[in-house]
This record gives sequence, C-alpha cells and structure tokens, in this order.
Amino acid sequence: MSHWNWWSESRRSTSARSGLVVCVRVPHDDKPARRRQEVREYTTLTASLFALADWLRCQAVTLVAMEATSDYWKPVYYLLEAEGFTCWLLNAKHVKNVPGRPKTDKLDAVWLAKVVERGMCRPSLVHPKPIRQLRDLTRYRRSLVRERTREKQRVEKLLEDAQIKLSSVISDIFGVSGREMLAALIGGQRDPKVLAAMARGPMRSKIPLLQEALTGHFTDEHGFLCQMMTDRVDDLTARIEAVSRRIEDKIAPYAAAVAQLDEIIGVGTIAAQELIAEIGIDMSRFPTAGHLASWAKFAPIDNASAGKKKGGSTGKGNPWLGATLGEIVAVTSRSSTFLGERYRRLSRRRGRKRAIVAVGNSLLTIVWHLLSDPEARYRDLGPDFYQSRIATRRREHDLVRQLERLTGKTVTLQPTA
Repeated sequence: MSHWNWWSESRRSTSARSGLVVCVRVPHDDKPARRRQEVREYTTLTASLFALADWLRCQAVTLVAMEATSDYWKPVYYLLEAEGFTCWLLNAKHVKNVPGRPKTDKLDAVWLAKVVERGMCRPSLVHPKPIRQLRDLTRYRRSLVRERTREKQRVEKLLEDAQIKLSSVISDIFGVSGREMLAALIGGQRDPKVLAAMARGPMRSKIPLLQEALTGHFTDEHGFLCQMMTDRVDDLTARIEAVSRRIEDKIAPYAAAVAQLDEIIGVGTIAAQELIAEIGIDMSRFPTAGHLASWAKFAPIDNASAGKKKGGSTGKGNPWLGATLGEIVAVTSRSSTFLGERYRRLSRRRGRKRAIVAVGNSLLTIVWHLLSDPEARYRDLGPDFYQSRIATRRREHDLVRQLERLTGKTVTLQPTA
C-alpha cells in the first residue's frame, strides 16, 4: 500500500531564523480512512536539519511542503532537496488559515499539511540550482550598478554645491572629458579656461559654455570628497566587471538562448542574461505565454461586480524582472519597431504606466515563444503594422458596402484556398 505523506513547516517572523515546526501526516495503521499525525520542533542549524531529514525518511515522507517566509525557507528547502525529497514552496496568501481560528506555529503546520493533502494549493516556481546561482549573480550586479549610480549622483550634487554646472553642459560627467576635468579639479586646478580646454571631440565646440559652467567655488574640501566618491565609483565599476565575467562563465550553457533573446530590439546581452536568470529556460513550467505574463504580474486581473468593471491591478510580482522589463520598454519606446509603436499608441490613449505593462506583456509573450522553440527566431512586424492592418480593414469594409449597394445583395467574404 502506497503511503501519502506530507510535511509542512510554519514559522513566525520573530522565530523564523532559529526554529521551525514540522507536521507529518501518514495513513492510520488501523483506520485506512483516517490520518495519523505527529508534530515536532527543530532548529534551523545544519545538524538539526539533517536530523529532520532522517526522521522524514524514516516516516517514508516523499513530499515536503513549506510556506515561503522571507529568505528563511531557502536553507531548509535546499538541504531537503539535496537529500532527495520533492519540495513544494507555497505562497502564504494561497494557504492562509481560516479567519477567526487561533493561530500558533503548531496549528499552522497542521493546517498547511491538510491543505497540501487535500490538493488545495499549487507549488510556487523554484528554479533549479544552476539558474538560482545565475540569478544571485545578476541580482548582485544590478545592486552594484544601482550603488554606482547613487555615487555618481552624489558627485553631481557635490559639484552643484560648489557652483560647478558641469552636468548642465556635459551629458555624462564620467566620460573621458568629464573625468579629466574632475581629476584636474581634485588636483587643485581652478582656472575655468584650463579646465574647459580638456574637452575632446565634438565637446570642444562648447568650450565657451564650459568655461562659464566651470566657474565656481570648488574648495579643497570639495576635492577631498570628490576624490573619495570617484574612487568609490571606480571600485564599483571593477566589481561590476568581475561579476559580469563570472556571469559569462555561468551562462555559457545557455549561450544559444541568450543569442535568441538578443535578437529582440531593445534587449541586449545583459538584459537577456537577466531574463534567463529570472524566468529560466524551461518554458514547460508555463503552459502558455499568458501563464508566464500572469506569473510575472504583467497581466491585469479582472475585477467586475454587478456587471461593472473596476480598475484591475496587476499585483506585486518579481521586482528584479520588472526592472529589467521596464528598461527594455524604455529603450524600445524610442525605436521604430512594432513594440515601439505599440508603446506610443497605448501611452497616448491609456497613459505610460499601462503602456509599460502592455508592452512588457508582449515582451514576455515573445520570450516565451523563443525559449519554447530553440529554432525560433525573432522577426519584427514593423512600426506600420497597426496602420496597414487598419487601412486594409477599412478598405475592405468600404468595398463590401459599395458592392452591396450596387447589387442589393448581402456580401460575405470567404478566405481563398
């Protein structure tokens, strides 16, 4: 007789780091229709988790279900997964206890076990180990890029404090010309003419304007702080490059998928790496492209009552994936492509936020089709796709009306063989 066994774990936020409560439900020895359950408590230390795995193995447990609690579920999940158990991660909203009932760790564990036993929940997506490792790297790189951007903004704020309006003339003060001028300012050079003469390339046409922008009261204290900030920017740049090299090594097995996604207008190599790290390459987890968009929270939820539709929110999804898609949409919106025209059409009628969600939905649909078929290639429909389709329909409608007036008969169009 096969045994169906479940393990559930529930923890409060104050004790989630230190302990967990386990409930095992197994068929009753004398009453097959009943269940026999046992509840135990374990710490989250490695030795205790190995003891937990041994106990579950002795109970013939095969399926392990746990509630997602911040990042504290990860060590438990990964260790039990490595021990050969089938692990389910459950969304706390989907397994919320019935309101009005008492709430304790023990009762939550029992409730979670019953929910899984009765098939009242579905597991959340947890990527395999190689994708998880890649995701940790891409997320850390994005965090470093954000820190570097903040440090550059501090430099710009410092220059404004010293009445140096360099950012008003130069688009990137950390370019070649801007860095030379910053280095000269830090070194003690205060002459605006000498500083402006460091401009290179097309920027030399702005030398008179640069002289005015570089006239200020940059002091030695400003120089000290600016040196610290630029050193911090250089250090972060070196770390970003090191992480990028590590990502190149980790993503080598998925080079073909990166090349596929890189063909999409607005998706570069970095964005393709981040998409694979967040979504994975196994699209069988998402039956359709709509499932992927819904999982990423780029599909509005219907909200209707009494025949009236209310505003539907997409909900809170993966912020890292959302940031990547937002950057892709920002680049695509300025391009002469199908997606760019789609963004412009929607933003005029519905606003920018809805346009970003809609184009993000289209991007996820494209990504799903590309990753589902290794032989598929991206082909842009062109910016005139909507206009040509609308013009064709209008022309077709006009011709049908003319023919009906001429013949007095109803015209029905049928596709040719």
